[in-house]
Amino acid sequence: MKKVKTIIDQVAKTDITVLIKGESGTGKEWIAQAIHHLSHRTGKPFVKLNCEAIPRGLLESELFGFEKGAFTGAHLNKPGRFELANGGTILLNEIGEMDLSVQGKLLQVLQDGRFSRLGGNGDVFIDTRIIATTKNHLERAMAEGRFREDLFYRINVISITLPPLREQKEQILPLLRYFYDFYQEKYNKEVPPLSPEGTRVLTEYHWPGNIRELENIVKRVIISGNEESATQTVLGKSPPGISPSGRGRLEEEKAPSIPEKPAEPIFDLKRVGRKAAEEAEKKILHAALHETHWNRREAAQLLRISYKALLYKVEKYRMDHSRKNFWKVEKTGEGEVR
Repeated sequence: MKKVKTIIDQVAKTDITVLIKGESGTGKEWIAQAIHHLSHRTGKPFVKLNCEAIPRGLLESELFGFEKGAFTGAHLNKPGRFELANGGTILLNEIGEMDLSVQGKLLQVLQDGRFSRLGGNGDVFIDTRIIATTKNHLERAMAEGRFREDLFYRINVISITLPPLREQKEQILPLLRYFYDFYQEKYNKEVPPLSPEGTRVLTEYHWPGNIRELENIVKRVIISGNEESATQTVLGKSPPGISPSGRGRLEEEKAPSIPEKPAEPIFDLKRVGRKAAEEAEKKILHAALHETHWNRREAAQLLRISYKALLYKVEKYRMDHSRKNFWKVEKTGEGEVR
């Protein structure tokens, strides 16, 4: 998080476009707010728009507004989110879900700082900083023709990648303490501290919903005054037969000593060969990605396969999720900071 903070400090005082990547609930919006509040635009509007939540047919009018008579029901002129954010910052959540037709108009805004309202003839000039977030691989969307390559390079001037909470276990306890204090004060309630067992369960949990899920669990403890309901919820979400950390069951459960029927044949040369080939392929892929500092285009060239094929294999083996040096800050040839 110190390295993320360093990047925030570097970009906040500029007007550069920032792309924030990470799974749902990792705190992408918090990072965007921090950039805005540390910039010279603080005190000016901070406007959010979730591209995933708005129907594609309405997204253009939401972003750019419309003129009276532009379509049936347009009885008045309406400014869009870009105009409302003029002088400040606009946050485009899940930009990968934006329709291609709207992407072209967004590219014009990034290039010229102007656009036309839906049904309008004149241009509207704005001074708005753009921050975008995504939980998906925009590179894959480009390969599939769902995201414009020129727009990607416009928004990906600087990128910040937030790891999932399961990959930064050391952050769980400080976050628990922070949310515990915050919601006790907000709801004016005094709740006993978490028990050692409750703390252990929550710190070992894999948190698929990331920081947002942790916040909601703590909120439930504060409101109910009972940590047991929260820990039982966590245990109920853990994979069957293992503890939240995956190191064994919290409650002992005897398993049958001899299975009634083998799940699959003991001697299966095809299966063994297939697994060996997959393991070898994974090692070669990992070596190529490590050699190119996770620049997928260079790795694809090194492996003599197509870029699309590499993306498929990275997703197949979930290699992004097992990346060890997630916090290493480096610049790729495309100007991306990781």
